[in-house]
Amino acid sequence: MLTADSGVVRNQYAKQRKAGKRMSHVQLARTMKTTFVLCLALAMATSALAQLPAPTEEAEGAFPAQEHYSPYAGRDFPTQVFWGDTHLHTGMSMDAGSFGCRLNPDDAHRFARGEEVTSSGGLKVRLSRPLDFLVVADHSDNMGFFPRLYAGEQAMLADPTGRRWYDMLQEGGQQGVAVAVEVIQSVTNNTFPEALASLPGSDAYRSAWETTINAAEKYNDPCHYTAFIGYEWTSTEKGANRHRVVIYRDGGLKASMMVPYTALPPLGSPDPRDLWKWLQSYEEKTGGRILAIAHNGNMSNGVLFPIVDTFTGKPFDRAWAETRIKWEPIYEITQIKGDGETHPFLSPNDEFADYETWDQGNLDLSELKTDEMLQYEYGRSALGVGMQLARELEVNPYKFGFIGSTDSHTALATAEEENFFGKHSGSEPSPERVEHPMAKVGDLEYAGWSMTASGLAAVWARENTREALFDAMLRKETYATTGPRMMVRFFGGWDFTAVDAQTRLPGNVGYEKGVPMGGDLPKGPGGKAPSFLVGALRDPLSGNLDRIQIIKVWVDKAGERHEKVFDVVWSGDRTPGPDGKLPPVGNTVDVAKATWANTIGAPELITVWTDPEFDPNVSAAYYARVLEIPTPRWTAYEARRFGIEMEEEIPMVTVERAYTSPIWYTP
Repeated sequence: MLTADSGVVRNQYAKQRKAGKRMSHVQLARTMKTTFVLCLALAMATSALAQLPAPTEEAEGAFPAQEHYSPYAGRDFPTQVFWGDTHLHTGMSMDAGSFGCRLNPDDAHRFARGEEVTSSGGLKVRLSRPLDFLVVADHSDNMGFFPRLYAGEQAMLADPTGRRWYDMLQEGGQQGVAVAVEVIQSVTNNTFPEALASLPGSDAYRSAWETTINAAEKYNDPCHYTAFIGYEWTSTEKGANRHRVVIYRDGGLKASMMVPYTALPPLGSPDPRDLWKWLQSYEEKTGGRILAIAHNGNMSNGVLFPIVDTFTGKPFDRAWAETRIKWEPIYEITQIKGDGETHPFLSPNDEFADYETWDQGNLDLSELKTDEMLQYEYGRSALGVGMQLARELEVNPYKFGFIGSTDSHTALATAEEENFFGKHSGSEPSPERVEHPMAKVGDLEYAGWSMTASGLAAVWARENTREALFDAMLRKETYATTGPRMMVRFFGGWDFTAVDAQTRLPGNVGYEKGVPMGGDLPKGPGGKAPSFLVGALRDPLSGNLDRIQIIKVWVDKAGERHEKVFDVVWSGDRTPGPDGKLPPVGNTVDVAKATWANTIGAPELITVWTDPEFDPNVSAAYYARVLEIPTPRWTAYEARRFGIEMEEEIPMVTVERAYTSPIWYTP
């Protein structure tokens, strides 16, 4: 009514001016009063149910007739992407402390919120942009052990091993690193000295857990910053990485009712089945909510996504599959210890498959890697393994979404190439860190330069709260990036058309016509192929976008796994060659200066793609991979800042990327 009223007044005023007259204040007031009454009568006559039409015929589905003008009013779907790290360790973790971390959970939250802190090595450090959420996930086994050892508690020094470790820590440097390796190996071999252990039921353990809870409660600020309560259950049986990060939806009142579950017998277990039982008992006892995230599997030596029970050797049953996917809805696909999407051996036709590949062996290098192991430790192949198991069990245990996180043991969630503080506090920025191994076991080592500045968890939610973010993780409306904060939308449905890619609000049409990342396609109309709306906006502080790909994984009628990578939209005027491959976008990186130019690539990409090889009779999973143009790797920044030369084998350029959670089709 206000718009109509002011319009009438303007018309009257214009007529007066055209006639060379000026409207007096009294006349103006009378005119406004008259037009107000007129408009009020018109409104009553047409009733309060009058609605605005959709702006265009094509947008009628996305913009149903409404009583309000704003396209943002009344939306009931996730409208924001929130950025965080679900896997960060502090000095409360026994290995992080042994490696030199002196920062605590309070420091971790202050840093994630955007404050400047001093690292354990004495360097000032700050994020370019604050995170929206953080999970301090210190190891549950021996939580709080290291601060007691470092402080020289009498009970610690009375044990010969404790005394030796303490003396080595006082020497610092590589002696401290050696302590960390010994601690990890003793846990792996189940030989950790009982006299030194911080065990559930002890005052020391309860105090350590309270430290984690209190820090999260102190810094949690709904709608501004979310501090989740969590921990890492660290099963490392025979050196194989089966780690899970446990995240609470709840606050301290419920989380404090049970101390974390551990992996060391007899109080804990390395078997994930027993962790799931603990998760169930927590929910039953507290009425709370909890979930677990599987650690990236490239150090599991084929046991993270198995086809038979690796503890008993027996086949899985349906109950096992239902339990696993209930508690583990998302998977950590990228982090500092390498990328977990796929491996060039598994994906020989994928030119981007060999990205930050770690494939030497298990966590402590006690067993070297074989090709047979690879299919059971990478996210892409696990999607296919899950569909194979579903043919027998009628439930897909590996129907998970994707996130990234750092797994940093510095209390500093740094995933930026130019601001990378390494895996642990012994690998903070220095002229020597690329030369020193990240970890060394006997004659074998993980090279310092092989650390990956990755990754971040992106969560689509309506608000930044524990409840909203946790619920988004449950429904898998998440994606992973290797560090940049590109915004990515991915929807699947049966009715998307090319015009839908012209919208500036893809979320509106995406939710109207389809399901978001992490969802299941509903039954389609008679053999029609599904279509996907996918779009991405570049991170303003990172590189332009090269292309968006959709990766399809499926299991044929004979039960065999397949995969295919489709380039669906790209920058520039490139044309795929006879082999179907898209020419490279180019490379503007100046390695010596550790910089690049965004003169290639595109700031945004969006398209609608329809599967040209769809078979309605076979199960399939689709996810999007967004690739940036080449940019400097952290090693290039290191070389420039310290004026050092890198060995030829050390990579200096990277192609940052994002992986969306899949969308599934099931006949």
